[in-house]
Amino acid sequence: MTASAISTSLSHATLEKQVDQEALLLMLSYIEAECRRLGVLEAARHAALAAAVLAEPPQHAVTATITLQ
Repeated sequence: MTASAISTSLSHATLEKQVDQEALLLMLSYIEAECRRLGVLEAARHAALAAAVLAEPPQHAVTATITLQ
């Protein structure tokens, strides 16, 4: 495999991961909004926290501590 092919493969994998993450964030924001609309505030808070953790850079997500109130 050439360096160009490896680079293309990595950039494609990176792009796929970014698209997947953006789709998950969009779904979580929809879930949060629907939970709020239905008056289920604790579930909305959980969806918002999940989105916040997902949006963090990977090296920080492992060390992040979330406290639910």
